[in-house]
Amino acid sequence: MTTPIASLSIAARATLNMHSLNNEGGEGNQIQTRKVEIVGHDGQLHSVNAISGDMLKHVLMEHFYHHARAHEISLCQSCQRFNANRINADKEFMKNASKNDAEFVDQMLQTCAIDDVAGILVTEGRSTPRKSISEFGWVLGLPGRVETDTYLHVKYVSERGSEKRAEDAEGQKTGANLGQSIFHRPASSGIYAIVCHLELSRIGYNDIKQEYAITPEERQLRASLLLQSLLHTFIELNGAMRSTQLPHLVALQGIITTSLGMTPSPLISPLVGGPDDAEEYRTQAKEIADALNGDQSPAEVSTYPFETVSGFATQMRTLIDSSSPFALNVGR
Repeated sequence: MTTPIASLSIAARATLNMHSLNNEGGEGNQIQTRKVEIVGHDGQLHSVNAISGDMLKHVLMEHFYHHARAHEISLCQSCQRFNANRINADKEFMKNASKNDAEFVDQMLQTCAIDDVAGILVTEGRSTPRKSISEFGWVLGLPGRVETDTYLHVKYVSERGSEKRAEDAEGQKTGANLGQSIFHRPASSGIYAIVCHLELSRIGYNDIKQEYAITPEERQLRASLLLQSLLHTFIELNGAMRSTQLPHLVALQGIITTSLGMTPSPLISPLVGGPDDAEEYRTQAKEIADALNGDQSPAEVSTYPFETVSGFATQMRTLIDSSSPFALNVGR
């Protein structure tokens, strides 16, 4: 028997070494790393290295896409090609879809699992939103615990004789990139705060009709694949420059919270407590869970702390194998 989960939240601190997962772009021969301004535990503004939540959402959906194809669950023609426009680019579906928004959302949820869990604003001939089930915040470096440096790189050239140098000089005149290219790459190392949230109860749920458009069996499969994809997202952080700057994930510590009903699963930022306090945010999450549960039996909110990458994987595996998506309209 599985335990129904309405929502799941993860707050974690990850230690990443020598990564360059997200950059602002390039200026000349210098690649610019992404920086954001945040308020630290001391109340002061700090400029920290950051990875966009958009990137983690994309990584999650890439894993979900591969799982969906492997299990042959329904995807629109556009998502079968992992097209970022999703169902907007499925001309056949859009041509035959209902003009009524409620019926259209039903058809979309039945047609495509990615549009269901990732959310979309359909703008092709209409304006119909589908709120995402999965949410990510920015991955933020803890103030004083992240360092970014730049490193000189040159393109390897096997021949360095006078003839080759003449060829390089001629190429530079014409703009051809034939010879040595000197450029600077950033690499960051430090401790990062990660937050994410899943509304498993809304898988297959038509927010306009206030009812489910797919079968319980299909909801269960989508929920299981989404949780597996979330696990894989943390294990394999994708992003820029991985071909030569594969990140070293050396530590992962945090807490998973789940809710069995309509009480939200608590989510406290790992920035709480400051760089030197790795327990404050987890302590608060547990205290909030206790306050939300009150005298309820069984408890509606559960917490699952973890200390390592393998500990996180074990907790997620248990949830994947023992849970099902909560049904919002049970008892109606």
